[in-house]
Amino acid sequence: MTEKERPARVADVHEVAESMPHVTVEWGSGENPVYQVGGKSFVFFRNPRPDAFDPETGERYADVIVFWVESQADKEAMVQDPSSPFFTTPHFDGHPSVLLRACRIGELSRAELVEVVQDAWLSRASARRAAAWLAANQPVNTRTGEEV
Repeated sequence: MTEKERPARVADVHEVAESMPHVTVEWGSGENPVYQVGGKSFVFFRNPRPDAFDPETGERYADVIVFWVESQADKEAMVQDPSSPFFTTPHFDGHPSVLLRACRIGELSRAELVEVVQDAWLSRASARRAAAWLAANQPVNTRTGEEV
């Protein structure tokens, strides 16, 4: 198994988010990191909230990571399959983001997680920064391995 194929880890979220250009880290409540580009959040770690909870126990999820997405269509594509580790809650209706529990991050490969973080950054970066990054980093389709 290659590094790209191995299961993703929470540490990968931090590593990839911090590696993107012009990123700053703010600290939210509970000392959770909020990764921003140009003052706009693109990935952050949530505190337990009443909208994300275990349906059987009612216990609030303490491990939710939020990733911005480009569009509502992208969001729907990521959350429509019930077996997907990505989800949303009514609190995020109309918000261009998806949620992922850290305990399910290993269902993604590292390459898939890299793509999600990079796409989150691209969705929030200025047009100039996004164009410069795309010109220098031709994205690769994680399914085919081909440049897109």
